[in-house]
Amino acid sequence: MAQVCVFDAYGTLFDVAAAARVAADEPGRDGLNAVWPQLAEHWRQKQLQYTWLRTITGDYTPFWDVTKDGLDWAMEKVGLTDDPELRERLLALYWELPAYKEVPMMLAQLKAAGKTCAILSNGSKDMLEGAVDSAGIATFLDAVLSVEDVAIFKPSSQVYDMVGARFGCAKGDVLFVSSNGWDAAGASGYGFDTVWVNRAGDPVDRLPHVPQHQLTDLTRLPELA
Repeated sequence: MAQVCVFDAYGTLFDVAAAARVAADEPGRDGLNAVWPQLAEHWRQKQLQYTWLRTITGDYTPFWDVTKDGLDWAMEKVGLTDDPELRERLLALYWELPAYKEVPMMLAQLKAAGKTCAILSNGSKDMLEGAVDSAGIATFLDAVLSVEDVAIFKPSSQVYDMVGARFGCAKGDVLFVSSNGWDAAGASGYGFDTVWVNRAGDPVDRLPHVPQHQLTDLTRLPELA
């Protein structure tokens, strides 16, 4: 049984589509209302792609910069480049992303079972602090680990090394949970027991390693830990 449960943050614990969805519901957002799902998808995909490219080229920059660059690309893609106020609103909302509804109960169950719980994220430290506080889950977390400390993004092994360094645990003691198939695959190849939270019902990525477990959300995660 795992002693340490480690979670990716964005898309795993926090709903990354919420910023665009919330902004679209605000008065005067008719242009966004029609395209917010596409904007949210483009934003997330570019955010991830830029982390991979920056890891390959060695051009690390904080995740907040990557997040802004991804939004700029996405807004241009959906034809919303002439709305700087909307851009600032979307960025502000990203600091207040809600946790998925099952997250607080799931984390409470893990802590009641004596598990160590942590976040391991590409996110910048201040971004993660804002999201954790906004979602009200800080009390369940023993650590929030950011790639800022190693200046490289997942799935670099240097990022996964942070777990053992922080908790003094073996790889086999860790259950790593991510909604990103590539992240779960990377962690699996590293040696963690992994759970892919496949909320969209996507196929398994064609990569050298695959996650050991799949869930559609986090409700049943305590049963695997």
